[in-house]
Amino acid sequence: MATVLVTGATGDLGTPTAALLREAGHEVRALSRRTGAGLVTGDLVTGAGIPEAVRGVDTIVHLASGNDESDVPATARLLEIARAEGSPRFVVISIVGIEKIPLGYYRGKLAIEKLVTESGLDHVILRATQFHQFVDMIFTAQRYLPVTFAPRLSVQPIAVDDVAARLVELVGTDAAGRVPDIGGPQVFTARELAQIWKRAVGSHKAVWPLRLPGATFAAFAAGGNLVSGSGPAYGQGTFDDYLAARYPATTL
Repeated sequence: MATVLVTGATGDLGTPTAALLREAGHEVRALSRRTGAGLVTGDLVTGAGIPEAVRGVDTIVHLASGNDESDVPATARLLEIARAEGSPRFVVISIVGIEKIPLGYYRGKLAIEKLVTESGLDHVILRATQFHQFVDMIFTAQRYLPVTFAPRLSVQPIAVDDVAARLVELVGTDAAGRVPDIGGPQVFTARELAQIWKRAVGSHKAVWPLRLPGATFAAFAAGGNLVSGSGPAYGQGTFDDYLAARYPATTL
């Protein structure tokens, strides 16, 4: 079993990943800017506490995500520290379709992948589709509007527990480089997801289709955010499963 540092360990993906790593018998250092029981305190932006957090680990699972401006330099600093502290294996989460969709955040993810690839460290890059939480957030943000807008595109949302399980598998294998992308078990139009969300939260608002101008929307509409048809979907958890746990008999 390995000693594993998990960055972003208190986030939506980090929490189940750290838990599953412990269940698998690994010693986990859960990195957070906060202090508390079971946490290793460190700041990826400033570098404070990171050498101590990295020292002696076998693997770093890098899940921390902030914004366009901070993520790339923070990852560069983490990689530099990792090389100075014994060159542990580096496992990083990324997003399906980032080379096809011209979002600033996605360009940052591409830059991070490049940094990891060129770091000289033994590494694994896993791309996943958007989480169920992201889809929920899109519709929840519209709760005060008279209608719910659904962009004219398709989505393949995946459960964070499924992504966490795949990351734990990768920690326990000798996989290297970019591994096959993973996505949820079903592809839906955004309109279909909006209707599922409405039923779960008890909303009676109409769903209106929405088409946006620009290259970014066109790339999403063309399916750039979906896993290639070259292999089966990995995820098992459905959007219905997520909503049933998130909104048990609840109305927004």
